[in-house]
Amino acid sequence: MRRIGTALAAIMLAGGGLVAGTVPAVAAPAAAVDCGVSWGSLEKSGDADAGRRLTDVRAGQHECFDRLVFDGLGAGDAPIGFTVRYVDVLHQDPSDVVVPIRGGAILEISLFSPRYDPATGQPYPALPSVGVTGYRTFREFKVTGGSEGYTQAGLGVRARLPFRVFQTANHLVVDVAHTW
Repeated sequence: MRRIGTALAAIMLAGGGLVAGTVPAVAAPAAAVDCGVSWGSLEKSGDADAGRRLTDVRAGQHECFDRLVFDGLGAGDAPIGFTVRYVDVLHQDPSDVVVPIRGGAILEISLFSPRYDPATGQPYPALPSVGVTGYRTFREFKVTGGSEGYTQAGLGVRARLPFRVFQTANHLVVDVAHTW
């Protein structure tokens, strides 16, 4: 009987060691991300290139902001001209019709890019719609109109938050921060 008790104790000790050996180490907590947003919410604008046309638009989510990217097609590295600003109501150009858009604040995005081929007068293919359901800051995006060599879009956002606009190669980027 004593042998069975000793054997059982040895097995339990060995088993306890195995169990202790399988306990995962506690992972260190992830470092908090410092977004360091200092962009502001005032109007932003950039130089125009009359030859650049828009070919695509897409949205993405990042840890500190939501991003909207417009792709341009044209000669060289000339920038896509733009004006981006918060408005109380989005008015479609040139009709001045009010465009309803979801969100606590509205960014009007005017891109100095024709919607029609200046040489032929034929319309370029329409920009695709961009779904932003589930985004932390974006609520709705619409291409709303344009005339006289530019395209207008509206971006409904959660609140009047800081934003920045910059260009890389053939892209115009609009980032809207999640918080101040």
